[in-house]
Amino acid sequence: MSNTRVAKRLPRDPGPPAWRSIIPEQPRYPKLENKIITDWLIVGGGFAGLSAARRLCQITNTDKIALIEASEIAAGPAGRNSGFMIDLPHELGSGSYQDKIEVDQKHIKLNRQALQFAKDAAEEYSMPTEAVEPSGRINGAVNINGEKHNKEYAQHLDQLGEQYKNLSSFEMEKITGSTFYKSGLFLPGCLMLQPALYISKLANGISQSNGNKFSIYEHSPAIEIKKNNDSWEIKTPTGSVIAKKIIMAVNGHAESFGFFEKRLMHVFTYASMTKKLTKDQLTKLGGEKKWGVTPSNPMGSTVRKITGINGDRIVIRNRWTFDPSMEVSEQRVSKFGNDQDKSFNDRFPMLLDVEMEYRWAGRLCLSLNSVPAFGEVDKNIFSACCQNGIGTAKGTLAGIGAVDLATNTDSAIVNDMKSYDAPKKLPPKPISYLGANAIIKWRELKAGKEL
Repeated sequence: MSNTRVAKRLPRDPGPPAWRSIIPEQPRYPKLENKIITDWLIVGGGFAGLSAARRLCQITNTDKIALIEASEIAAGPAGRNSGFMIDLPHELGSGSYQDKIEVDQKHIKLNRQALQFAKDAAEEYSMPTEAVEPSGRINGAVNINGEKHNKEYAQHLDQLGEQYKNLSSFEMEKITGSTFYKSGLFLPGCLMLQPALYISKLANGISQSNGNKFSIYEHSPAIEIKKNNDSWEIKTPTGSVIAKKIIMAVNGHAESFGFFEKRLMHVFTYASMTKKLTKDQLTKLGGEKKWGVTPSNPMGSTVRKITGINGDRIVIRNRWTFDPSMEVSEQRVSKFGNDQDKSFNDRFPMLLDVEMEYRWAGRLCLSLNSVPAFGEVDKNIFSACCQNGIGTAKGTLAGIGAVDLATNTDSAIVNDMKSYDAPKKLPPKPISYLGANAIIKWRELKAGKEL
């Protein structure tokens, strides 16, 4: 492998980090402006990177650990997701669930390890309740196809021995205030996160608990990785790091450094968040104070009612695009915002006077064969990338697993992640771009009212 890797691009995140904008100002961290020497460098301050940091602090004694973040903590993809930390299998559009019992049972066990990690961190670092709440989620159905999906899923959960509760249209209205849903499937094991609050408190908690052992640097993107005898030198625009071992926790951005080239699919999804709801609007809406609905068709709309430090709001996410450039325009965000407005109005016609305050896009990384980009990708460089759209749980597991692999720690996470094939090579760019977006468009059309 090459001794020097130069980043082809830097990450860009269109739209404001809404989840972070609605919480009190969190601690900021310095820019790296000199040369430092450390035992470990973590590149990326999201779910994978911070989980790796906490795991390293737990199992190493005197090792020094540094983390560099291209933007600011909770301003990137980690602070832009919908905040569902899901324990159960989530491939609800995959059709048959047969012959998956043992595999799914293993993944449920691992996912719950990630959820327990988040709950333990929340307790250790005294996070506010809304950062990590074990309130479950609802798989909402709006038409006969959605109800069919939920019925098949419930049958699979029966085989797995997992709990759930069927919800009628009346019960859905009682929870959400909306008559839009025909039925629902309540799944109690899901954690609901305020993602920016969780990530911010996780970063601060690790920093405060580990003194001079752990350091975070913001606005410090890695722009070059170079072999330096038995260590690595990582350059940022204003500084550099000499590190013995590196954890790459940058999801799809790994490809920018030449890792997993032409094997990662860069997808964006889009979301809007309302202004703070007034007392009158809350009365018109009715329903419970907080809830989360995922669509029975994966291409449908994810909707959350949140309440917390900055009042009551509704978040709606839908629309997907495949963008190999890893960039989308603000105009695209605005355009898809119109679709979110329509989906919102369909569900909440009593709230036509409610305005959206924030709109944004979030980066996802998928592989063609739905496997992680995990493992030792160069001497003492360990990848914890490609979460296949489930960044909260899978990112947490990837970060822990990368540390366990790098420290030769026996781990069920490592054994699982090493058992997969490598991400499959994608077709040539024009074919993959046109083909992937055509499939997305077709699936969105097929989702129908669920969008």
